Amino acid sequence: MLRLMTGKAGPSGFGSASTGEQVTQGIDATNLTAIVTGGASGIGMETARVLALRNAHVVIAARNVEAANEVKQIILKDNKNARVDVLKLDLSSLKSVKAFADAFIALNLPLNILINNAGIMFCPYQLSEDGIEIQFATNHLGHFYLTNLLLDKMKETAKTTGIEGRIVNLSSIAHIHTYKGGIRFAKINDKRGYNNKRAYGQSKLANILHAKELSRRLKAEGVNITANSVHPGLIMTNLFKYSGVWMKIFKFFTCILWKIVPQGAATTCYVALHPSLKGATGEYFVDCNEFKPSRFARDEVLAKRLWDFSNKLVNAAEAS
Repeated sequence: MLRLMTGKAGPSGFGSASTGEQVTQGIDATNLTAIVTGGASGIGMETARVLALRNAHVVIAARNVEAANEVKQIILKDNKNARVDVLKLDLSSLKSVKAFADAFIALNLPLNILINNAGIMFCPYQLSEDGIEIQFATNHLGHFYLTNLLLDKMKETAKTTGIEGRIVNLSSIAHIHTYKGGIRFAKINDKRGYNNKRAYGQSKLANILHAKELSRRLKAEGVNITANSVHPGLIMTNLFKYSGVWMKIFKFFTCILWKIVPQGAATTCYVALHPSLKGATGEYFVDCNEFKPSRFARDEVLAKRLWDFSNKLVNAAEAS
């Protein structure tokens, strides 16, 4: 907590006060192509900007294509040599996820980095078009499906280039505030008992479990791709649009803990690009340093169960 409040650097040399630009200083990502979901605003926008600044070819995946194209122009204005593309992606729709993956593969680009950044938070109860609770659908299942659809492209890129691929899931410290048992497998879509904050925590727990199980599978396969999860910190972005007055009160009393967006993007950028993390996989990072997540987040059996459960949901949606 003291390190968080003071911004003091951890073992990595970086801390809560570090920015995306600082943690990637001197890194040349010219040979890398990265997808950033939710890159039209907030942390995703800053992540896309920093990766482009480091010469990566960035594909912004966003539901609001108009806003994403505005971000592209902002990046190009400051960096005329930046390589930025925009493709439409609505993670609450598995049909949209499939269309995005097909569109990306049609570009015939390599894929070195996949940053599963997009998310929604504290939403009123709602089901996606696939009949899945909206926070679980958007924050976890859409990214789970997207990652699976793009994994062959990442494997091919890693094999042909010899460059380690990296998958980064944006989770949250909120993963500790979830339902009893961690994931409501039998009641994932039930309105009864729904709590918007626990549903968010459940989806963020799923992000960590997804990265851990994916990491285990990739290591078993001997693939040169890592998968990690990160907590960006407390940042006031569009995610808080459903939060109401209580969040303003919470922020007032915890103001010393909050970050600005460039700081919020630091851990993502660090895990995506920093050479010191070569081979690091299945880990959870906070403020650019490894951090021990909750008991549920470390549960390998729960991670495997979530993987199988997610596959069943995807298969059912594809068959309908």
